[in-house]
Amino acid sequence: MITLITYPAGFGQFSLSPFCVKAGYLLAMSGQSWQREDSSDPRRMPHAKLPVIRTGGQLIHDTTNIRLYLEQTGVRYDAGLSDCQKAQGVALTRMSEEHLYFHLVLDRWANDDVWPTIRETYFAQIPWIVRKPVTNRIRKALVQGLKTQGLARFSRSERMARVNEDFAALTALLWQNDFLMGAQPSLADLSVAPVLSAMRATPVETELSRRVANDPVLSSYLDRMDQALPLP
Repeated sequence: MITLITYPAGFGQFSLSPFCVKAGYLLAMSGQSWQREDSSDPRRMPHAKLPVIRTGGQLIHDTTNIRLYLEQTGVRYDAGLSDCQKAQGVALTRMSEEHLYFHLVLDRWANDDVWPTIRETYFAQIPWIVRKPVTNRIRKALVQGLKTQGLARFSRSERMARVNEDFAALTALLWQNDFLMGAQPSLADLSVAPVLSAMRATPVETELSRRVANDPVLSSYLDRMDQALPLP
């Protein structure tokens, strides 16, 4: 049986990490038997990151590698899609994982209203007497990394203007279909939905969480994903 090593559940989500949720979706769609194993310390994992799957005595890290492994076993995630639709799916995946995801990270880690809840949830295993100084260093390094990347240099209103362009693109696709590429979830949905769902589930209400929760198209799409691919 395949074991998915994942960050724990939290904020009503299968995992605190949208990438771990994506891995859960990949396994759910594969039809193979699998189980979860929670971990809050990925340091001994390949690349010191989660998710990872354990199968046949090997560890496979990163959702792309997990997908490729499952496809080698015969799973066809985008069966029935045209080459053009598959190309659009790649673009949507990159949009969610390389742009929308970092808006989520900033909303949780750089927002002073949200950060205390994130600290106490993500780092509960660190003794409370040193939790603040240790996690503040981690937070500072992460935000500095996003300043180097560029997104953290923008004001909150500038970031919302950019994220709203992505939301408009997604909404245009979802007006016509239950899912991004049609009547059934495809690979693009497995990347986009976890990020949007994590935004909606942010434990302290923010402009970004309200934007997703109050959008009838995006919010109903997330509810359909929960129904189509329920995770344990």
